[in-house]
Amino acid sequence: MAPRSSHLALFALFAVSLKFCYCQNETLNGARWGSAGVTWYGEPDGAGSTGGACGYGPMVANPPLNAMVSAGGPSLFYNGIGCGTCYRIVCNGNPACSGKPITVMITDECPGGPCASEPFHFDLSGRSMGALAKPGQADQLRSAGVLRVNFRRVACLYQRTNIAFRIDAGANPYYIAFVVEYEDGAGDLASLEIQPAGGNFIPMQEMRSAVWKINSGSPLMGPFNIRLTSARSHKVIVAQAVIPANWKADETYRSVVNFH
Repeated sequence: MAPRSSHLALFALFAVSLKFCYCQNETLNGARWGSAGVTWYGEPDGAGSTGGACGYGPMVANPPLNAMVSAGGPSLFYNGIGCGTCYRIVCNGNPACSGKPITVMITDECPGGPCASEPFHFDLSGRSMGALAKPGQADQLRSAGVLRVNFRRVACLYQRTNIAFRIDAGANPYYIAFVVEYEDGAGDLASLEIQPAGGNFIPMQEMRSAVWKINSGSPLMGPFNIRLTSARSHKVIVAQAVIPANWKADETYRSVVNFH
């Protein structure tokens, strides 16, 4: 087995090139092919989990994701930093494998079992696992146990879809938290700031998921501007008045911007 330092160095190539990607994907610079183990969980044609550690909720089963998602082992979930990252996976090591690539997004954590014992491991949704198979052989592939696949990071691209913000069910004027959805490109954010009505931009804190939050000693009033900075390209975009003054918890608000 390669030394741990080698595994960490390999992951760094994926992380630096390090969120929803379901059209033609571009390979990110430095994202080389690697080897990983693959299992699956949940219903045979399901999304694995209706929630998931990343906080995306039941939307993972709906377009544009359509349940093509995966839980990641520790090196892929990466304490939540890996949430929403996109990977191309190819299966060739089983007679039922199609050899055709699929693209999945990390939406959940797989902390134990083979997920923890292998340097890289995907615990795919049932639908994603089936998509690796030849026509009519999905069940055969799902029953094969741990598979070996090749994988690499790819850019997340959304045709005609802009960034959206899904407000946390527990949010209130003193505590605002939301999931950032549909980020084009590498998808990892260096920072996210919120600007209340009549105020300045205030840094938000990224939780161990795809959720960003802010706690305030005084109520924050909308409409809110959201400023996002890409960690990879350093591009800055602002979603103007994306969260309205009469915002509600557990609602999704769509912007007109993205990292195109």
